[in-house]
Parts: sequence; structure tokens; C-alpha cells
Amino acid sequence: QVNLVESGGGLVQEGGSLRLSCVAPRMITSVFWGYRTSWYRQAPGKARELVAGITSTRGEAATYADSVKGRFTISRDNSKKRVDLQMNSLKPEDTAVYYCNFHHLGDRSDYWGQGTQVTVSS
Repeated sequence: QVNLVESGGGLVQEGGSLRLSCVAPRMITSVFWGYRTSWYRQAPGKARELVAGITSTRGEAATYADSVKGRFTISRDNSKKRVDLQMNSLKPEDTAVYYCNFHHLGDRSDYWGQGTQVTVSS
């Protein structure tokens, strides 16, 4: 079982910024390299959707949902076993619970963070 700890959610006005972080404190650093790390979100009454994802593969670009391209940036620090999501120019439609996900590229196991609420007021 992999324990993921999220932080950084909150309430922000439209046009503002937030930074989310997710860390796997007990994971061995070399093991972290084998995971694709992503952020998902789920708004009330809607299905969970992929926001952004990134692997440790050198040269492989991060992927983003069309709705957040140019506004959100995902990054990871392999030495800290951490993945961040920088969210700029936030819109009310970005309001959701955000979850980090670690997906192992070998055995396809999935682990989720506890979720952090992001609320954007207009």
C-alpha cells in the first residue's frame, strides 16, 4: 500500500493561483521512477477527469486536459517523491476536489491521494 499525502487546496478568487502538492513519504526513491504521476479532479455531480499527467521518462512531455492547457503546469521531483500542480488563471469551473494518482507503469497498480478541495469564486 502506498500512502499519498496531498496539500495546497483552498479558496481563491477567479484569476488567482494555487499550487497543489502530493508526496509519497514512505516510498523508496528508486521505486518512484516507475510511476506515472497525475492529477485528477471531480466536481459535484460529474465524473472524475484527468487534469494532467507526467512520467519520469526524459523527453516525454506532460499531458494536459484541453480545459487547463496554458494555465496549469504539472511537475515532479523524483528525489522528493513529489508531484505538483501549479494552477494559474483559475476559473469557477475549475472548482472540484483534486486527487493525485500514482500509476505503476509495470504492474499497473493505482494509488490515490485523499483529495483536496479547490474552490474558485467569481
